[in-house]
Amino acid sequence: MNSSEAQAGTRPAPLSWQLKAALGVIALVLLTMLFWPHGKETSAPAGLLLDGDGRPSPMGSRLAPVTLVHFWATWCPPCIQEGPAIQRLAADLAGQHDFSLLMIAVADRKDKVDRFLGPEAAAMVLYDPSWDVAHRYGTDQLPETYLVVRGKVVQKFVGATDWDNPEVRRRLLSYLGGAPAEKAPRG
Repeated sequence: MNSSEAQAGTRPAPLSWQLKAALGVIALVLLTMLFWPHGKETSAPAGLLLDGDGRPSPMGSRLAPVTLVHFWATWCPPCIQEGPAIQRLAADLAGQHDFSLLMIAVADRKDKVDRFLGPEAAAMVLYDPSWDVAHRYGTDQLPETYLVVRGKVVQKFVGATDWDNPEVRRRLLSYLGGAPAEKAPRG
């Protein structure tokens, strides 16, 4: 028998116990990742935004226990359409100390935001000039709004949302303990 015939008839060396253990651990980790329960809630990304004067403003300090993080722009037609309703919502919930609306103007300028919202409302707007924070949230179109409850994103609203809709308001109020009494939608 020549050497190639001898090699063809031999069996490969058995795997060492260390290699078997490592493969077992890898398989266990992959199965855990695959079958571990995944809730809808994910941690809200943080980020550094700019205030109206161009100073850095960390968004974490502006998050209330229940916060709407609203990405929008004055150059976005659906954002313009949605603007009055989200401003009404903010006004209606202004007395709720556990609620905040964080309006983030994406790739926009302060002078345009001032003209669109008026100076008083525009003073509360933060700016994301390069989409950095918006992209961390997963936003690639405007408007998009995230309902953040105690640091967790519990819902994403894609596109213009009817913030006067009683069901949308009920959902928000459910995270605030149901108060205050709902105000009738304005039209």
